[in-house]
Amino acid sequence: MKSMTSTSEKILDIAQSLIVAGGYNGFSYADISAAIGIRRASIHHHFPTKAELVSVLVDRYRRQAEAGLKSLGEQVSSPAEQLQSYLNYWQTCIRDASPPFCVCAMLAGETQMLPEEVASQVRAHFHSLASWLTSVLSAGAEQGLFRLNKRPEEEAQMLMASVHGAMLSARAFGDPGLFTKIVNPQITKLLSPDCLRTAQSR
Repeated sequence: MKSMTSTSEKILDIAQSLIVAGGYNGFSYADISAAIGIRRASIHHHFPTKAELVSVLVDRYRRQAEAGLKSLGEQVSSPAEQLQSYLNYWQTCIRDASPPFCVCAMLAGETQMLPEEVASQVRAHFHSLASWLTSVLSAGAEQGLFRLNKRPEEEAQMLMASVHGAMLSARAFGDPGLFTKIVNPQITKLLSPDCLRTAQSR
């Protein structure tokens, strides 16, 4: 997205960190102004309304996430390894606080209070993530790597809920290790006996 200026990117970066810390209603343009050191009028020049700012932010986040998942598929051929790499990404982010939480997961908790233009972007992110997880689980089941008790779409929704719930628990208790403790058993249940033995032997 070359059209974004460096100032716009800085505004989006600060807004994203503020949302992760306190949600949509937990920050104002005054907070961004203080963090970057520019006048609120300058922020309004780039993003006339808060709804527009957060909508652009979520769209940027969604595109980055989709690019990351696509890149993951190109780097790792095994569906089991793709899934583990996705979980490892969040495990590392939570441990290093970089970022410690999915901005869309944070906003999802406020869906009923969000402007529609923001809510629609949040929904689009989760639809995209669920679609990717479904494709990975389907491919893994076809290759005998996963054993699914439900349809891939349902397993994907359950796994997605588990991952974001684990983020929330790790954050609530201030214990990054909780993420792994919650998510790993979910992955173990998905792995076929052969795949599980291979993973345990490493």
